[in-house]
Amino acid sequence: MAQSSDKPVWLITGCSTGFGRELATILIGRGYRVAATARDPERIADLVAGHEANALALKLDVDNATEIAAAVAATAQTFGRIDVLVNNAGYGYLSAVEEGDDADIRAMFETNVFGLAAITRAVLPHMRAQKSGAIVNVSSQGGFIGFAGVGYYNATKFAVEGLSEALAKEVAPFGIKVLIVEPGPFRTDWAGRSLKVPKAPIEAYAETAVARRNMIRGYTGSQPGDPVRAAEAIIATVESADPPLRLPLGSIAFEGMTAEIESVRREIASVEAIARGADYPKGA
Repeated sequence: MAQSSDKPVWLITGCSTGFGRELATILIGRGYRVAATARDPERIADLVAGHEANALALKLDVDNATEIAAAVAATAQTFGRIDVLVNNAGYGYLSAVEEGDDADIRAMFETNVFGLAAITRAVLPHMRAQKSGAIVNVSSQGGFIGFAGVGYYNATKFAVEGLSEALAKEVAPFGIKVLIVEPGPFRTDWAGRSLKVPKAPIEAYAETAVARRNMIRGYTGSQPGDPVRAAEAIIATVESADPPLRLPLGSIAFEGMTAEIESVRREIASVEAIARGADYPKGA
């Protein structure tokens, strides 16, 4: 049964910890209508306790098509619409390319890319029908910059960014916005809980992949990013009159991405003659 509230309806994946949990906490506290999801809904029961009129705790593993359909249907049936989908569920894999285990790589792609795409496809018919909505895809600065030791994670986030760019162009005529969120290091438990490591590490990569692996593990608890401020920034950007396609979060992400843009610009400029020389000669 649809609620009478006119507050926007947010469907958020991966709410047990991190950005998903902070977003759900803030939105529910403000009276927004929120479908918070997690693989184990018991872990988010506290989020909706006392807010049953405007919040749901739903079971959702984005790798499970049946659970995706059920979560989307429950949200639409309860609140009458879906205004914002936040694709936050995902995890990382700290591995040099050579160290990668095929099963672990494919499992991460299933969650970070294919799960995100599947729930997006399930929500879009609702947004097209109402001619409005926003899709928020949580990427990373690692979706814009490749780092040694996280190549496969980078690959999933680069895929999310490419998908999001195309999606933004496809759904704009329906009044649907797309926002790519690109955090740097934030003080969540991502590095402690949401990371996998190689089954067979290779010490030859001690100065590159292994060094970054150790750096990330040792960073936990001292990251400069504040997840509460990040959640506030996401909400404010989604609700702005003209939201951007990309939202870097944190000084490290902003500075790193700015430097990457300049580096790519210089590199492409340096090969302009070679690039143009690959065309058929004019008049041929």
